[in-house]
Amino acid sequence: MSEIESVSNQSKLKRYDKAYLRMATTWAQLSHCCRKKVGALIVRDGMIISDGYNGTPAGFDNSCENDDGDTHWYVLHAEANAILKVARSTNDCRNATLYLTLSPCKDCSKLVLQAGICRVVYSNEYKDTAGIDFLKNAGVEVVHIPDPFDDVEI
Repeated sequence: MSEIESVSNQSKLKRYDKAYLRMATTWAQLSHCCRKKVGALIVRDGMIISDGYNGTPAGFDNSCENDDGDTHWYVLHAEANAILKVARSTNDCRNATLYLTLSPCKDCSKLVLQAGICRVVYSNEYKDTAGIDFLKNAGVEVVHIPDPFDDVEI
């Protein structure tokens, strides 16, 4: 591949990364959580194979926080919901890219690695970067795009 083709491919990849992050941001708005709304998309071979947002398990009340504003322990993170949705399908996450509005926590990072996801693209950083550090050390490509809306033409 020539240097020009490589630059062109990188430019196209970044354009798609930003588009998928914008979609994940829209998907996050479906969350009933008050403290933080997080969205996730899993893309493989140019197709969205799963989506998720943070929230309670099926059959539970949609309230994510208690009266004191603390998140219930049983609330599922967006990436866990997306990975679990793939597990219920005939698809799998091997060699997929996970797009997140918030970088994964250390517990979700284990799920990401075990699911076979090879690339994580996120826009906002979680307070604890141990999850991102874990993924990088495990050989997962991690890309931080702080503002996926910075060059959107409307």
